[in-house]
Amino acid sequence: MNLLELSQTVRDLRKKQGMTVEALAKKSGFSKGFISQIENFRITPSLKALMKISAALGVSLERLFAGSGAPNRPYTYGNIADGEPLDRDAGVEHGIHYSALAHCQIGRKMDPFIIEYTPGPERDFMMHDTEEFFVLLEGELDYCIYDDTQKKRMVAGDTVYMQANVPHRVILPENCSRARALVIYSDLPEL
Repeated sequence: MNLLELSQTVRDLRKKQGMTVEALAKKSGFSKGFISQIENFRITPSLKALMKISAALGVSLERLFAGSGAPNRPYTYGNIADGEPLDRDAGVEHGIHYSALAHCQIGRKMDPFIIEYTPGPERDFMMHDTEEFFVLLEGELDYCIYDDTQKKRMVAGDTVYMQANVPHRVILPENCSRARALVIYSDLPEL
């Protein structure tokens, strides 16, 4: 199961019904935070949880797994400009814009994104339960790992590869109004 596709399907079905995150949480018996984590592809819910969510949405469990219904080919052509914009963890409020690049590929083992950083409030440290490969495409930024004392000024072309569960954040320097990166997350584990 692809967590990104599942999260988008849950969010799309909820929104098509005019249901808020809070309403879905109440109807399914879960917390608002749990539903939010699913929709922001932070966790993979159990099959039992998915059954409750599909019932609350009034769809079959099969519909959640069907995703977009795109054909299952072993390849997908695309273009950076065709990325699917995503709302993730209030990223826009912090000047972070995500664009999913391989969202149509069913059964993928990687999730590539273009991330654009613009000035905003200080970004918190985050970590993922996946490995991450980061390539700075444009601009410059300070990449902090573990804490702000362990940072590296990155310029276009610089990369960083991180194992799972490594706290990190980026800081946009004062002289930079925009930075773009390609980030690839490894296959997300099922819980």
